[in-house]
Amino acid sequence: MIRVLDEQQSAELLRTTTIGRIGFVHDGRVQILPVNYVVSGHDLLLRTAPEGLLAELTHEPADVSFEVDYHDPLGSTAWSVLMHGPLSRVPEEKAAGAGARVTPWAGSERDLPLAFHIEHITGRIVRRDQEHGET
Repeated sequence: MIRVLDEQQSAELLRTTTIGRIGFVHDGRVQILPVNYVVSGHDLLLRTAPEGLLAELTHEPADVSFEVDYHDPLGSTAWSVLMHGPLSRVPEEKAAGAGARVTPWAGSERDLPLAFHIEHITGRIVRRDQEHGET
């Protein structure tokens, strides 16, 4: 059974994990990169390497997609939240505070803080029908 989540339910799920994926087009190809994030109001904060692809992408704010999901095979549930909006560099006067809130798994050399502003958010939750077993 699939159930569509409202904006509030979708936003609440973002706080339950810290890893998502950014999707964007670069050089004519769709790119999808995993990142660590924290929720800050209506933004997601993350850090990247100053010479990396996301840094290059954000010289000007870039429209991207951001997806977060989770699955619980024992509980037979899964959810997914998909967002769209601009990804940009955090202004210099706020960079130290924003960057300190995120700890990238990929290493501390990722010291350029970025902000993804959620303009549109949708979510779905799936519960497997136990009567029919796995699908």
